[in-house]
Amino acid sequence: MSEFDLDLQTVEEDLEDADDADSGDDGGRRVVLGVLDGTTPDEEWIAAVEDGKTLVLSAEGDVNELAAGFARDVRDAGGDLMHFRGFLVMTPPGVGIDTSRLGD
Repeated sequence: MSEFDLDLQTVEEDLEDADDADSGDDGGRRVVLGVLDGTTPDEEWIAAVEDGKTLVLSAEGDVNELAAGFARDVRDAGGDLMHFRGFLVMTPPGVGIDTSRLGD
């Protein structure tokens, strides 16, 4: 039987990392689906983007009016917004929206 080198401290650290990943602490890396209809406070949408979440919101009404209270704050914070086929897509700073597959 051959010997192998087992580093128990590294194994324990890997297990702790796996436990953290299973606990739901995703560091904000989530896509949140929602409805943009004016009932959710603007601050909630801003906080979600600041927490690193990408939002895909079904716009029920005039998207410009519905997003007027938070769009500038999201952009000023480095986030991105795009209206696409009835949805408002908002990404946190550092996450761009790639439109290259949409054509001309």
